[in-house]
Amino acid sequence: MIGGGALGAATAYHLRRLGVQDVVLLERDALGSGSTSKAAGGIRAQFADELNIRIALRSLDEFESFGEEISFRQHGYLFLLDRLEDVATFRAALALQQSLGVQSRELTPAQAAEIVPQLEIGDLLAATYCERDGYATPEAVVQHYARESDATILQGCAATGIRVQQDRIVGVETSAGRIDTDTVVCCAGVWSRDVGALAGVPLPVEGEARSMWFTPEDGGLPERVPLTIDFSTGFYFHREGPGLAFGGRERALEDVAVAAARRLPVLADLPVQSSWWGWYDVSPDWNALVGEAREVSRFLYATGFSGHGFQQAPAVGEHLAELVVGREPTLDLSPFSAERFAAGAERPETFVV
Repeated sequence: MIGGGALGAATAYHLRRLGVQDVVLLERDALGSGSTSKAAGGIRAQFADELNIRIALRSLDEFESFGEEISFRQHGYLFLLDRLEDVATFRAALALQQSLGVQSRELTPAQAAEIVPQLEIGDLLAATYCERDGYATPEAVVQHYARESDATILQGCAATGIRVQQDRIVGVETSAGRIDTDTVVCCAGVWSRDVGALAGVPLPVEGEARSMWFTPEDGGLPERVPLTIDFSTGFYFHREGPGLAFGGRERALEDVAVAAARRLPVLADLPVQSSWWGWYDVSPDWNALVGEAREVSRFLYATGFSGHGFQQAPAVGEHLAELVVGREPTLDLSPFSAERFAAGAERPETFVV
């Protein structure tokens, strides 16, 4: 395993659960220190792609099984819509979600304001909401999987090379020496392109930086606040302890503040105490890359999630483990293979924040 975030740790856990004894997880820094630690922690079933919905439902089951340990607050996801084209897209997605068992529903702007009274709803056309969605503590998820996996975890140990002979992996070179293995699972997020290159496997992943900010005050918002997203602008916020965490698609606070002040005016009067940023690992169609390379035997990967890798870690980790042991996958994620781009089979996910 290369990459000690939520995906890597979940995969290690599921490998051990399926009986693989010799599991080594490499993390060049500390567990959960990469993109996972910078994530908003959102967990939702409101997607437009059927596979992402199925992944979300299976992941939700697993998150709920240890929800208290990860501070899983199922306060819902609330999408705010102010464009006609988005309303049409979300209505079609709601029908798909509901057909798969997701209890999502459309709300009027007034109903959205009943959930978050401080919202400015004058220009809203509709909203969607799912009570089962919510947010958790990403680092706690990593620690849970790492502890339960009982895998060999090497922190501060970078993968520096992957030895390949006749299209087969024979070992991994690390900053602490060589590890003999015939299987590598790459869960390195935005750095997956570099890891793939070590084995001669092209992974089309680019980094896109995203920022978040924290205010220690809540502006009078309710105790239970859903992860609320102003979809057209990308501005979002949720409860974080006594205050609020918020972010958007822009890197600079002054840019996010424009959308924030328009949708949640009270936020403009609250102090910002801290900020942080991390990478989205973005694929060409903003959807996941999951599978096993054809070029090199036993090189598996999960990357390119474009901001929803943390929340899909349980189901994707299970899937990778099943591929490793040759078990029939619980979910068929073959449409997410990186080879889809060469085949002209892009699969865009439109519900990306």
